[in-house]
Formats: sequence, C-alpha cells, structure tokens
Amino acid sequence: MNKIIRILVAILLAMATAAICVLISCNVQPTGKSVDLGLPSGTLWADRNVGAALPEGYGDYFAWGESIPKSTYYNWVTYKYAKDDPKKLMKYCSSPDYSLYALTDGRTNLERSDDAATANWGSNWCMPSQQQFQELCDNCTWTWTTRNGKDGYEVKGKNGNSIFLPAAGYRSETSIEDVDFSGYYWSSSLNESRPSDGLRLHFSSCYVELYGRGDRSSGFSVRPVRCK
Repeated sequence: MNKIIRILVAILLAMATAAICVLISCNVQPTGKSVDLGLPSGTLWADRNVGAALPEGYGDYFAWGESIPKSTYYNWVTYKYAKDDPKKLMKYCSSPDYSLYALTDGRTNLERSDDAATANWGSNWCMPSQQQFQELCDNCTWTWTTRNGKDGYEVKGKNGNSIFLPAAGYRSETSIEDVDFSGYYWSSSLNESRPSDGLRLHFSSCYVELYGRGDRSSGFSVRPVRCK
C-alpha cells in the first residue's frame, strides 16, 4: 500500500513540475483578442497592450528588442544589446559608427526571439512593422477620447470595429513620463539611418506621428498583431 502511495505522489509531483516548467519556459500571460478592422492586408490587431488586463490598461513597457519589462532602470547601461553606450551596439546595427565591433549585421527588423509580443503572448502574435502602423493610420479614423478614466485614441476601421490605444507614456531611467498625455508604441523596425533608435508610433491629443524614432533603451508600449 505504501509503495502505491509513493508512486502516486511521485507521479503527481512530476506532473506539477512539468506544468510549472511549461509556464516558465513559455512565459505565459493572458493574451488579448484579435480585432478585424477591415484593413486591406487583413492584419488583425490585438485589443490591448502586452501586460494589460483590460483594453484600456497601460500594460508593460519594453526596451526595443527586449521581451521582459524592467523593474529598475531603463537606460543604456541596462540595455540588452549594447555595451553601456548607444554607439556600442551588439545587435541590430546598420552602421559601423554605432557598433561595438565596428561591424554591421544586416538586421533591420526584430527577430522573433527578441519580439516582446511573441515572447509574452506566443507564436501567433508579433510586434507590428512600421508598414502595419502606416496601414492603421491610412485606413482608420482616429478619435481622441477617454475610456474608463484613461485617455487615448479610439482607432476605428471602415467596418465599424475599433481598438483603443491608451496614452500610456513611456519609461526612462526609473520614472514614467507623459501618462495620459502621449502614447509611444514600438514597431519591429529599426531606424537604419541611426540604429541606436527603433521606429515607433507616437501620439498626443493634437497629432499622430508615424515615423518617429525612439531611443532603443527607453520603455515603450507594445500592441501586438496576429502573425500570418
């Protein structure tokens, strides 16, 4: 009898350990829902930011090319792909002047292993390219509004469906700036003319800036799209 109990306990412990390992390795967190905005490409956008429990939630902040939000500093010392300096890049470098090794690597878009959407929500999701942000701007109506106390844009497609992009601000060093005033959303695209920057969507109540660039070490929001 004791032997049977020991076997059952061993099986249960093995199952529990396996489940924990799967959760850790996959970095599982709740994902959003896909929204069809009737875009020409058929791209489906998520209804919330990575790390947000609700569509109007700010979610987490990520440095460009990093998949884990920081609890401390967002700067070049803590940035994963540089050696303490924006001109000492170790990956995603299109100019030798910005490289730690005076080399270029030809990488101008984030690999899936460095994609915050994929890492946190799974392989069906990825960060949008700058071209997908362009399509979102060209084919939707953007209206500044407030949802459950959060300011931001309602982005409505021609089919009547919409998503909400909260003005979540950004992280720099240890502070959060511009909350409820501006939104900063990473694309997966590198700024090739200045590779210490990633391309981003930036907006306030007065404007939407499509081809803005942001310091890669800064913490911006990530709004996923469904991968094809």
